[in-house]
Amino acid sequence: MHIIVLGAGLAGVTSAWYLRQDGHAVTVLDRRSAAGLETSYANGGQISVSHPEPWANPRAPSQVLRWLGREDAPLRFRPRRDAAQWSWGLRFLLECLPGRAHRNTVAIARLAVYSRLQLNALREATGIEYERLDRGILHLFFTPDEFSRAGRRAALLADLGIRGEVLEAAACIRLEPALAEAGERIAGGLHAPDDESGDAFQFTQRLATLCRQAGVNFVFEANADALRRGGADRIAAVRIVEANGVASEIGADAVLVALGSHSPALVRPLGERLPIYPVKGYSVTLPLDDGAAAPTVSLTDEAHRIVFSRLGRRLRIAGTAELAGFDTAVDPARCHAILRRAQRLFPRLQASGAPEFWAGLRPATPGNVPVIGSGAFANLYYNTGHGTLGWTLACGASRAIADIIGGSPPVVEFPFRGL
Repeated sequence: MHIIVLGAGLAGVTSAWYLRQDGHAVTVLDRRSAAGLETSYANGGQISVSHPEPWANPRAPSQVLRWLGREDAPLRFRPRRDAAQWSWGLRFLLECLPGRAHRNTVAIARLAVYSRLQLNALREATGIEYERLDRGILHLFFTPDEFSRAGRRAALLADLGIRGEVLEAAACIRLEPALAEAGERIAGGLHAPDDESGDAFQFTQRLATLCRQAGVNFVFEANADALRRGGADRIAAVRIVEANGVASEIGADAVLVALGSHSPALVRPLGERLPIYPVKGYSVTLPLDDGAAAPTVSLTDEAHRIVFSRLGRRLRIAGTAELAGFDTAVDPARCHAILRRAQRLFPRLQASGAPEFWAGLRPATPGNVPVIGSGAFANLYYNTGHGTLGWTLACGASRAIADIIGGSPPVVEFPFRGL
């Protein structure tokens, strides 16, 4: 088949790779000038199989109430005259119910474990490099109350087939010596040794190069404007508008939507409703000297929802969530708050140059379970809505959607759309 993939971020490029490996002719369309320039550009860098619990969990409503009005809050809600925002927020609260949160956690964990296997296989087959470190992820707790839940969390991870070891504060510092001078006392941690970190943008760009070498056609600076029906139950073509304003159509046997937060708007005229809303996240990237007192184990500050990943001679610090529509403007105050937290944990951290501030829109569903599967039309498919776990789930989700498009049931148990 000839398959059009809409979007050249992590989800789109990995989907194109697996579809081409299955023998399909693949065309990837993206409105930007190269692959990975939007949400995949500067994320936290973690492949965090050990964090399947969604933001929507039983503790979330009380946390959100405590954070209201705080400019540095991990989750900030900016009310808008936007029915989609309020609808998403109400569904988020519904997904916080214990039964729903557990169901979503199990689904995400299964896909995350499968995705790690697929990433390992892809790396072994291609030799792709992306400044990977395989020292695991250390989840840090800063109060006895937070740390008291680490044992239960480790037990839950074990039930899901994910290794996690509870560490006292001294063991955390032995694992990551850069924490020895932390300006705030560490209560303890949970180390997931099988997790890893790496540059998602570098991975996306290099995999796009491998896709081209395998015969995938990329068309950049081409905005997917509409999908044209070809009968009652099929999509006949994608209408694109190029940077110069010229419009045209490209026909396809199947269309895969991997447009992140912009996916719902494209398919809404077809009567499709996707439960995805943009959640803005921030990151700060610090250039480092060779001897910088920066961590090499990827870290998650559980209290502030901030992650740290060493990417070669850079340190990526990312986190926070903001419901503010499609605004991608960088709020310097949010970035400086992230920097202050980093400096509190690592007082001797010195950058070798100016930090790079960035903001991107995570395509989030209320329960953080991505939309993967078929649509209301026989040849329309989705791989979108991965929220905070786009890097973690990329290879597993893309392998699964390639199987679905090819007519084979995915091997991983997951609530795939349309199956």
